[in-house]
Amino acid sequence: MKIDVTFPSSNLSLAGILFLPDAATAGRLPAVVVGHPGGGVKEQTASIYAERLAREGFAALVFDAAYQGESEGEPRGLENPVQRAEDVKSAVSFLTTRDEIDADRIGGLGICASGGYLSFAAQTDLRMKAVATVSGTDLGTVMRDGLGHTQSPAATRALLELSNAARTAEARGEGVARQEWITDAVDAETFEYYRTPRGQHPRAVQPWPVRSLDMIVQYDSFALIHLIAPRPLLMIIGSDANTAYMSREAIARAVEPKELFVIDGGTHISLYDTDEHVTQAVTRLAAFYSRHLAA
Repeated sequence: MKIDVTFPSSNLSLAGILFLPDAATAGRLPAVVVGHPGGGVKEQTASIYAERLAREGFAALVFDAAYQGESEGEPRGLENPVQRAEDVKSAVSFLTTRDEIDADRIGGLGICASGGYLSFAAQTDLRMKAVATVSGTDLGTVMRDGLGHTQSPAATRALLELSNAARTAEARGEGVARQEWITDAVDAETFEYYRTPRGQHPRAVQPWPVRSLDMIVQYDSFALIHLIAPRPLLMIIGSDANTAYMSREAIARAVEPKELFVIDGGTHISLYDTDEHVTQAVTRLAAFYSRHLAA
């Protein structure tokens, strides 16, 4: 069962979908907030995971981040890490108001960039009792250091100069400078997911305001990841994912109880929608939440 919902986050209305088990259950449900990848929308991989979690007996809430998808916020497409974390906390708050949800049994799942944002939010939002990520990514690390720590300080400074110039242009009334999420520089699988019928959605990967860059560069998803403990942390990666090192580094900084679950042959994107890999991930997630969100 799917219910279209809205809820507030920093005075903006966010659009969401609440997935509920089809079969009637006695008592209130455990629930999971599911965050979408950077540039993505709620209807893509987040809904794939939410629907499957609902089949396992959980309520699952997906939503479009502020400024994106069907949610409110200007300029459109802004990627503000602090707001993204606030959106997660607002989603948790919304779930606590629902009669069918047990407010003491709420967990979180972040996919790709939301693996970073949701982890960041969970560091101080103790209402999330169990935290998990799939292909977890820290956009701050990517923008500061490049994928695989390959970016020079000069290149990072150039990004900041570009962002600063965009802010000046906006202040002078010259409009919002934007750049594409998905360019020719991305790998073939990422392009296929976002730009072909495989995973394409008309509201996804819209050009983002260039001034997003300086907000992302100074952001670190996992700086205080130790604060998630003693709540459990599960990070799921594909063995062949080019982003896997970020979850490995995050797990190393985290405190027990923690687990890194590796899906053999999986890539960053295959964990979004490839049935073989999604099934393995959901099986592990369902066991994780069943144990840690038990009545």
